[in-house]
Amino acid sequence: MTDAANKLSRRAFLQGSALAVGATAVTRIGAASLPEAAVQSSAATQAPLIPPNGRPYHPVVTLNGWSLPWRMNNGVKEFHLVAEPVVREIAPGMKANLWGYNGQSPGPTIEVVEGDRVRIFVTNKLPEHTSVHWHGQRLPNGMDGVTGLTQPGIPPGKTFVYEFTARRAGTFMYHPHADEMVQMAMGMMGFWITHPKDPNFMRVDRDFVFLLNAYDIEPGAATPKVNTMLDFNLWTWNSRAFPGIDALPVRQNDRVRIRVGNLTMTNHPIHLHGHEFVVTGTDGGWTPTASRWPEVSADIAVGQMRAIEFDATEEGDWALHCHKSHHTMNAMGHSVPTMIGVEQADLAKKINRLIPDYMVMGDKGGAMGDMEMPLPDNTLPMMGGAGPYGSLEMGGMFSVVKVRKNLARNDYRDPGWYQAPPGTVAYEWRGAGQPAVAAPGPKTKVDDNTVNVVRRTHQH
Repeated sequence: MTDAANKLSRRAFLQGSALAVGATAVTRIGAASLPEAAVQSSAATQAPLIPPNGRPYHPVVTLNGWSLPWRMNNGVKEFHLVAEPVVREIAPGMKANLWGYNGQSPGPTIEVVEGDRVRIFVTNKLPEHTSVHWHGQRLPNGMDGVTGLTQPGIPPGKTFVYEFTARRAGTFMYHPHADEMVQMAMGMMGFWITHPKDPNFMRVDRDFVFLLNAYDIEPGAATPKVNTMLDFNLWTWNSRAFPGIDALPVRQNDRVRIRVGNLTMTNHPIHLHGHEFVVTGTDGGWTPTASRWPEVSADIAVGQMRAIEFDATEEGDWALHCHKSHHTMNAMGHSVPTMIGVEQADLAKKINRLIPDYMVMGDKGGAMGDMEMPLPDNTLPMMGGAGPYGSLEMGGMFSVVKVRKNLARNDYRDPGWYQAPPGTVAYEWRGAGQPAVAAPGPKTKVDDNTVNVVRRTHQH
């Protein structure tokens, strides 16, 4: 993909895509029988979708996302997905030209109940054919969504219908099985939740979901490089990078579930501070109680989902992040050379005569969080995010679980930063120092028949 293509303006990107499908758009007569295609443009976490009809369930909260409404038609839940170009704010200060569903990337979460008959209309407004694979579902072969194998591709401007029964409860994903290298690299994916028939089975107080995805977008550009295989520079949750990822507000002592699906090209060890959790679910179903053990990190491989659960007993702001350190930073950092210990002062003076804004970087470590430097338009700092004590020096796959004792049961608003009680924050020691004391060595008797152990070790 050329630099010119990468730097398309949002208007040109969307107009060009619309022109590509205009000649084969869905007719008004055909569209009149379709369910409404709800659209969401906000990147903020939306309130859970309380089911207006059908069987009851406890809804999930999609981090920086939303759930897709449906209509009931003779006992069948009907949804309408529209595959289309979208503009997604990765974080304040950067927007990306992506492909997604119903105005966003990832697309909206679909929530149904075990045993529901489901009908999904998929309208293609992309400039090429597509399909939807219902990742992990048990369904008729012809509904599996693999272009060329179980169905023809959905041509631009056409609408296909998928219909099946949600046979087992669990956590699933949806994504194209058509030109995957391009379409998934452009952001086409979404979450699917099948709730159990019994609303009290595995019940939790708060149930969060999000997808792991990644992009390669050059600084100053807006469109991903779709041929990238490994060297991505934006690691995101639901196509958001910190500090654009919302917090997860939790009431103290709530039972919390976090469901994470991985559609990137590598694994991600997701780590929670301050609590232990157990893995209670995978793409294959719920894990038996006897097989669970406590963890603080869960490694999620490519194409997998993990549901973790814990009791939020500890009040505070607890980090939740990928434990691969390069996945908690944004673009521009991956090719910066290591300059620790390299004296640059004299060189910097000479460069400043030519480039007044030049600054020394990395000679005393990274310390990028507090640095301010000119950036290309539509580019995020490598790391940052303001916390209560200064820069958090994070980017990418990072958020905060905010546990509060006075949070209302269904309140998902950000409660602000935690006010730590006096005496519970790390502080500077201002007392007198103590001389270093040498560690005691091995005490071995030395005489005519023995040799000092240390000397003997050195000789060998």
